[in-house]
Amino acid sequence: MSTDQAAGHVGEVSGPLLEVVVLHPRDVAGAHDGGADRLLVLDDVAAGGVSAEPAAVSAVCKETDLPVRAMLRLNDSYTTTGGELTRLVGLGEQYLMVGAEGVAFGFLDSDLNVDAEVCEHLADALAAPWTFHRAVDASLETERAWRTLRALPRLDAVLSAGSSRGLEAGHDELTDRAAADPDMARLLMAGGGLRGEHVPWLVRAGVRQFQVASSVRPGGSWKSHVDGGHVRAWRMLLDDAADRAAGRPTG
Repeated sequence: MSTDQAAGHVGEVSGPLLEVVVLHPRDVAGAHDGGADRLLVLDDVAAGGVSAEPAAVSAVCKETDLPVRAMLRLNDSYTTTGGELTRLVGLGEQYLMVGAEGVAFGFLDSDLNVDAEVCEHLADALAAPWTFHRAVDASLETERAWRTLRALPRLDAVLSAGSSRGLEAGHDELTDRAAADPDMARLLMAGGGLRGEHVPWLVRAGVRQFQVASSVRPGGSWKSHVDGGHVRAWRMLLDDAADRAAGRPTG
């Protein structure tokens, strides 16, 4: 890990932010050694990612000095109930107590618009930085969703693939939107089927946050642990794209 990257883990990340999805402590070494900037802990990838047990989040935090965020989601939909909301606040508080730097959540209402009331409640209750996850890709009106998101407190990342079908389908639209709107580009974290060929276009459009998941595991299998070499390949790709976009010499 470079000195600049190590410094970035303490304060602002010096280059593109690389977030790696982890499921348990055994994933941490590969993510750390490969040059990840942040970890996202979740459980049950088959359901799209739900909240992990606080003990699992604690175990991950004890293995690294990287910032860790934890998913707040109790079912496989993008809606929640009053009872669940109380549980989510409690879970979030536990995550922060055991060392998480922030959380990730995102909810829609019955009309498939961003549920600003629920999101504001969680954001205010936890008072920590957070990521709005891919619920945005299932929203009914993308423009309206982004207007709502910009007003939410302490939100510093919006995970999106530009389509509920992933970046393969949403890459072009996502890149065009980011290029046309610097505020969106600043918040956007590209993820959900991210491929190497997507990166240069997204970086040129101003995107500086990226999430990788199964692609940093051998064979793309969730049964495999995060591999340091796979993470390092993404780290080098992102840094090279950022250097080229800025007109800096590349090694």
